Amino acid sequence: MEIGQRLPELLGRDQDGNEVKLSDFEGRKLVLYVYPRDSTPGCTSEACSLRDNYTRFLALGYAVVGVSVQDEKSHRKFIEKYQLPFPLIADTEKTLVTALGVYGEKKMYGKTTMGTFRTTFVTDEHGTVTQIFTPRQIKVKEHAAQILPAE
Repeated sequence: MEIGQRLPELLGRDQDGNEVKLSDFEGRKLVLYVYPRDSTPGCTSEACSLRDNYTRFLALGYAVVGVSVQDEKSHRKFIEKYQLPFPLIADTEKTLVTALGVYGEKKMYGKTTMGTFRTTFVTDEHGTVTQIFTPRQIKVKEHAAQILPAE
């Protein structure tokens, strides 16, 4: 996925099994943040940064949606524990993360594994990607401030 491209129409299913489509957000900008795993320190910090600034996102015309490869049950627990006000897509088949190009080989502590690369896609009101935050750019505790325009 690159700037100027449109996100896929079918994004996946949320924590309650509801289908989530790009067209659901027509007329709003979308922050689609992809993270490796529920309830890990970095992913929790990132989610809480977005949660703590959620009303500001809404006021500026943004919707926020998270995506990871964990299942719906894991997402529900994560949402409940941290009171997240936005949906989380359970991409257990890795369809969306593969289409976005954010799933692949990762090296950690000398081991190579397959995993999700923390990435955030911001779209305009029509679903076209206008910004991409890559793993090296994202500061999990300050991620909302990285996305939101400075006042």
